[in-house]
Amino acid sequence: MAALGKRVAKKAKNEDFYKAILLLRTEKECYSFFRDVCTLNELRAMEQRFEVARLLTKGMVYNDILERTGASSATISRVSRSLNDSDGGYECVFGRMDDGKL
Repeated sequence: MAALGKRVAKKAKNEDFYKAILLLRTEKECYSFFRDVCTLNELRAMEQRFEVARLLTKGMVYNDILERTGASSATISRVSRSLNDSDGGYECVFGRMDDGKL
C-alpha cells in the first residue's frame, strides 16, 4: 500500500465524515448511512464502480466487464485510470477481502 491516504489528507474537506464512516459496525448500518447521504443513483454508481474495479483487478477484460456490469466503457476506463493512479484504497480493501477479513 504505497501512499494510502497521502492525497486524501490533502483533498478531504470534512474529516469528520470519514471518521463517521469508521463508526459504522454492520452492513445494514453502512447501507443506511450511505442511503441517507447519497441518492439511490449515486449509491448504485459507487457500487458499479467498485464492482468494475474488482473485476479489473482480477484481470477481466473491458468487454466482459461491460457485459457483466452494464457499466459504460467510459466508466470502465475511468475506474481503470483510478486504479493506475491510486492512493491504495482499492488495494487495501481488496487485500482485506482476499484475506477473509470482510
